[in-house]
Amino acid sequence: MGTPFSHDVGEDALSPRALTSPPDFDRLRAVSFYSGPARDLVLGLKFGRRRDLAQPMGRWMARAGSEVLPDSLLVPVPLHWTRIWQRRFNQAAELARAISSIAGAEYAPTYLTRTQRTRQQVGLLAKERKRNVRRAFKVPENAQPAIVGRHVVLIDDVYTTGSTVSACTKVLKAAGARSVDVLTFAVADLTNHEDVGYSDW
Repeated sequence: MGTPFSHDVGEDALSPRALTSPPDFDRLRAVSFYSGPARDLVLGLKFGRRRDLAQPMGRWMARAGSEVLPDSLLVPVPLHWTRIWQRRFNQAAELARAISSIAGAEYAPTYLTRTQRTRQQVGLLAKERKRNVRRAFKVPENAQPAIVGRHVVLIDDVYTTGSTVSACTKVLKAAGARSVDVLTFAVADLTNHEDVGYSDW
């Protein structure tokens, strides 16, 4: 689910996590686990307002996502407008813009919107996370024709349980997207039951 196997297991191999709980999206790619320097970069971009970090992070993401990026629409996971007002920017959109400039993929920040200001996801159980974002996203009516039949790559900074990107994927596929892949900078190592200390609001 986004991070490489420790050895070559052959083409089209699936991880145990993907086999036991198939995701709504098609593929997930990430640069790193959410720990150490990767965690510092994510927190610096999001809470430290280090927008300058988006370009180098986007460069690494473009490399990690080279398999999924060709002929794609880059759609950042949206924030509610109140969150953007508080933070002044959406970190996922900054990463998507950087990836677009590097990989040449089409940047589509208005094709998915957040209609509800949801609770922070940190501290919620997996079922609570799913319920929290169940009807939080929509594809604007004027964007639907541009999505029909297209390959979409959802961009976010951290993949934790997948509740947010799954909710986004369902909306995008309902609007006619041919396929939806996910590209994040980091993925939480839930096998270690770590407290990621991160909220994707």
